[in-house]
Amino acid sequence: MAKKPTGKNTSGRGMRDLTVKVKTARGRKLSSTRWLQRQLNDPYVQRAKAEGYRGRAAFKIMEIDDKYRFLVPGARVVDLGCAPGGWMQVAVPRVNALGEKSGKKVGTILGIDLQEVEPLAGCDIHQLDFMEDEADVKVKEWLGGKADVVMSDMAAASSGHKQTDHLRIISLCEAAAYFAFDVLEDGGTFVAKVLAGGAEGELQKLLKQKFTKVANYKPPSSRSDSSEKFVVATGFRG
Repeated sequence: MAKKPTGKNTSGRGMRDLTVKVKTARGRKLSSTRWLQRQLNDPYVQRAKAEGYRGRAAFKIMEIDDKYRFLVPGARVVDLGCAPGGWMQVAVPRVNALGEKSGKKVGTILGIDLQEVEPLAGCDIHQLDFMEDEADVKVKEWLGGKADVVMSDMAAASSGHKQTDHLRIISLCEAAAYFAFDVLEDGGTFVAKVLAGGAEGELQKLLKQKFTKVANYKPPSSRSDSSEKFVVATGFRG
């Protein structure tokens, strides 16, 4: 039976140094072999399996929230591109979505994705394109009001061309930001993944107009060879 995720950061516990070697099988590309070997030797992949999370990305939002503290009991959270659900798993105990923390406010988690997502206790998950007309209206209806947090780990499908991928994810992040402007409560927080590459200046400028503080953070669980980082905008001005 899979362990129930606690939402707590247990970094350093139960982690072991793996040195799994993978041979290139007939018909398998060298790049696929390298990806498989990296997965097998990734301690965060092992932790995700051991601790019952749906993916290693769970540790990214865990570390981001440990630093910025926006997933608090009672918070209303929208997770854009929520599949497979690792970020929601972390959020459930932290916002007290199941009401398990006596005396604490009960939070709400709304997951949105283009694809169907396996149900998760404490979360209301909908198959929806957040960029379609009236999507913000639907989200506020499902939440019963505005959100305290809009978070996104979305990334556009890789083209294999670094600059193209950078522009695509910046465009996706900008779309998520405009969506957040429509659904966030005053004082709310926006968190989204971006790729470093030079085109994020306009996004930063936009966010600084709408939030009191904008920071960029690369969590320890983000692979060192990845250009990803996360923008954390707090204190939405409405």
